[in-house]
Amino acid sequence: MISFTLNGSPTTIDAPPMTRLLDLLREHLHLTGTKEGCGEGECGSCSVLLNGELVNSCLVPSLQVEGATVTTIEGLGQSAHLHPIQQCFLEQGGAQCGICTPGMILATQHLLNKHPQPTLTQIKEGLSGNLCRCTGYMRIFEAVLETAKLAEAGK
Repeated sequence: MISFTLNGSPTTIDAPPMTRLLDLLREHLHLTGTKEGCGEGECGSCSVLLNGELVNSCLVPSLQVEGATVTTIEGLGQSAHLHPIQQCFLEQGGAQCGICTPGMILATQHLLNKHPQPTLTQIKEGLSGNLCRCTGYMRIFEAVLETAKLAEAGK
C-alpha cells in the first residue's frame, strides 16, 4: 500500500513499489493528463510536482511517493475553471498538440513559485527540461510572461 497526498486529497493505493509514478497516475488512478513522451526522462511531458519539486514521473518509482505530496495537471485547474497558467497557455497559443502541455504548465508553476516575475532567461532555464515540437517555444514563453503579469496585477 502506498499512501500520499494527490492533488490535495489523501490517497492510498495498492500497487507494486517499483511501478513508475507515471503508470500509477495514468493506469491505476486514471489521471490521464500526465503524458508519456519518451519514457526516459528526456522530454518532460510526464512532469509533475513532487513535494513542490518538478520531477519526471516516468523516472520515479511509486515507493518514493509514500508520505509525499504529488500535484498533477488535474490538480491545478479544471475545464470549468482553468488555472491562470492554463488560461494564458490557451490564449497565447502555447498549447498545440497537447503532449508537452501538462508538463510545460507544471514546469511553469514550479518556475513561478521560485521566480514570480521571471526574466526571459529564467523562463528558458526553468522550462529547459521540457521539449515541444509544435510551438517553437516563443508562444510558451509569452504565456509564462503573461501569467507573471497577471499575478503581479493580482488577477
